[in-house]
Amino acid sequence: MNLPALLITVDTEGDNLWDNHDKIMTKNASFLPRFQELCEKYQFKPTWLTNYEMVINPEYIDFSRNIIRQNTGEIGMHLHACNNPPLYDLTGNDQQHQPYLIEYPEQIIRDKIIYITNLLEDTLQIKMRSHRAGRWAFNIKYAQILIEQGYQIDCSVTPRVNWKQTIGDPQGRGGTDYQAFPDYSYFIDERNISKPGDSTLLEVPMSIQYKYSNLINQLKIIYHHWRGKEHNPAAYWLRPSGGNVKQMIDVVKTSLRNGRDYVEFMIHSSELMPGGSPTFKTKYDIEVLYNDLEQLFNWLYPHTVSMTLSEFYSKKIKYCKTK
Repeated sequence: MNLPALLITVDTEGDNLWDNHDKIMTKNASFLPRFQELCEKYQFKPTWLTNYEMVINPEYIDFSRNIIRQNTGEIGMHLHACNNPPLYDLTGNDQQHQPYLIEYPEQIIRDKIIYITNLLEDTLQIKMRSHRAGRWAFNIKYAQILIEQGYQIDCSVTPRVNWKQTIGDPQGRGGTDYQAFPDYSYFIDERNISKPGDSTLLEVPMSIQYKYSNLINQLKIIYHHWRGKEHNPAAYWLRPSGGNVKQMIDVVKTSLRNGRDYVEFMIHSSELMPGGSPTFKTKYDIEVLYNDLEQLFNWLYPHTVSMTLSEFYSKKIKYCKTK
């Protein structure tokens, strides 16, 4: 019996970026070994999707080099546009507004992707193959540049979620609307990233399921439309929020019942530190988080087989060649 893959992804970034700090700190680097050790306890291999401020942190560099040396995970790329060199003043206060990378001029987008890719590869002496966009903002041009730079797998798509109402640049149109995107893995069409195609970039969307049935969602949409308001149906993610173990397991069960060959978990590195996020503010909150993670991982262990993003890509390539 082929078990579905478990993809554990960590957006590895500065402390509490939700607060729009003028100065970004990286104290959370000291709290990452505990999560890595928990993963190894269950023979799970996380993918640490790493952004600019983390890859210049000496403690994180040592941590990631150890993972590479022991083959206990993967280091990939993550990009938040506002502080990723080369700097470009898009809004007059990018630290406050945190514009999406896709809102910048095309050449700046390219330059930022190339810069962080080279920095990660030169620092860690490995090829970057996996990626997630900062603030989940992805488009055709972004995908094309990733392909040009040799990336093989992306995990930026959040099916059933619309980020249009989450504003970056105040003069912009918000983030990406993923409501019509697939919730299964697919090689993207370079002309339409919401469709399967024949590119070399594999998309592995986040594991997200609607909170309510399709009927209830449709009724809610009709009701809000009648009131002249837009409604985006509520959804559960395979992502800890404190006391949501049952919801996360339900997301996994629904995904597998729908025939998916993987489930994708995510967390931010800063959520592993007290006060590093709006969700886990205290030491007690962190202990609740780890209790939840133990329960979730214990449930996942017999039902899945853990892979890094690149390992899952290799599995898909092998499968495609045998078809």
